[in-house]
Amino acid sequence: MQRVWLRIPRKSVRYGRIRKDSFFCAKNLYGGAKTISEQLINEEIRDKEVRLIDQDGTQLGIVATKDALNTAYEKNLDLVMIAPNSKPPVCKIMDYSKYRFDQMKKEKEAKKKQKVTEVKEVRLSPNIGDHDFDTKLKNAQKFLQDGNKVKVSVRFRGREITHNELGRDVLIKFADAISSVGTIDKAPKMEGRSMVMFLQPKSSK
Repeated sequence: MQRVWLRIPRKSVRYGRIRKDSFFCAKNLYGGAKTISEQLINEEIRDKEVRLIDQDGTQLGIVATKDALNTAYEKNLDLVMIAPNSKPPVCKIMDYSKYRFDQMKKEKEAKKKQKVTEVKEVRLSPNIGDHDFDTKLKNAQKFLQDGNKVKVSVRFRGREITHNELGRDVLIKFADAISSVGTIDKAPKMEGRSMVMFLQPKSSK
């Protein structure tokens, strides 16, 4: 069962409705307990007057904050400061609970759509056979098609390092073979006893 804790300010229950404070702490589907700092609302607004916007976007002009609060409460809604730096500050009448729920839902959906790019690694050898080369190539193609970068490395063993040009040739051959889906992001270079090259997905443009 979900649990929600609200800190309720003085004069918070009017017209049979609980009005939320500027801090909301909940253990919910968004990933555990959170504390979120919000805009000033209702009795937290200390300015003597505000520029008021109705719930449907109608400009109601500059009014005393007390009158703006009463207007919001009469509609069983909240007075929310949306532009604190204006002179006077701009406030809007809205259902604050619904507004925050919608905002958190949008943020969650945006995070889902964000693509996290990973760096996958494919390891080759200076004398890799054709079959192994093709297998590694298919793996790298899949990684690139999934939107990930690929680190291709050639490890030199023993005296192989004295002929590191063989590793460079393998890497360039690999890059040419995969050019339909990927391009070189970082050219081959030595890192210790390995030569590495980075590939990135080919632009769809």
